[in-house]
Amino acid sequence: MAIDLKSFTPARVGLGRTGHSLLTSDLLRFQMDHARARDAVWEDLDPASLGLPHILLRSAAAGRRTYLRRPDLGRMLSEESRGRLEKGSYDAAIVLADGLSAAAVQRQAAPLLAELLPRLADGGWRLAPLTVVLQARVAIGDEIGERLGARMVAVLIGERPGLSSPDSLGVYLTWDPRPGRTDAERNCISNIRTEGTGYTAAAHKLEFLMRAARGRQLTGVALKEDAPRLQPGE
Repeated sequence: MAIDLKSFTPARVGLGRTGHSLLTSDLLRFQMDHARARDAVWEDLDPASLGLPHILLRSAAAGRRTYLRRPDLGRMLSEESRGRLEKGSYDAAIVLADGLSAAAVQRQAAPLLAELLPRLADGGWRLAPLTVVLQARVAIGDEIGERLGARMVAVLIGERPGLSSPDSLGVYLTWDPRPGRTDAERNCISNIRTEGTGYTAAAHKLEFLMRAARGRQLTGVALKEDAPRLQPGE
């Protein structure tokens, strides 16, 4: 019995051929998806359209071209942005970062937070003011979390666009944030979008990881994401 793999994934499987070449329709679809991925990298985030109260920050990368050429500048705040953060005492800070796909933050961040924040409210979490960062890499959350006095930071960031997923959101959770943390000290939830990891499932996983991180006072390779499965209707 033949199985139609295309019914299980949007990835490029089972492509047709004519001689040694792809079908014209498949080639045109590839070119369109490639163009969408390139556009996603260069697209600007519109913080005001997120509809979320926030503190607007910028990295040390002055513009998009510099950001793409100098990843190190995307990992640190600009001097002006540093002055916007006041130290407090918080359980967690949530950071929205444009990353390599502003479209991912534009489309996925608000729905994910709508699922996550009520869960955290039930747990009595003290959350720092929400921050939105432009021209940002994952590690910029370490500096933000430290300056806010947060015990952990969750960075919601646009992931590198794929040919079938130009708007995929990732979440990186880091305990005791401070500059110099490595990726091995973070937990990641990837491919958050309607066609990937859904908002409810992602919020469930993130809440589990945040609770586990608070209890064990760590994140990274030593903290496993073994949240119980969501039941229908949860």
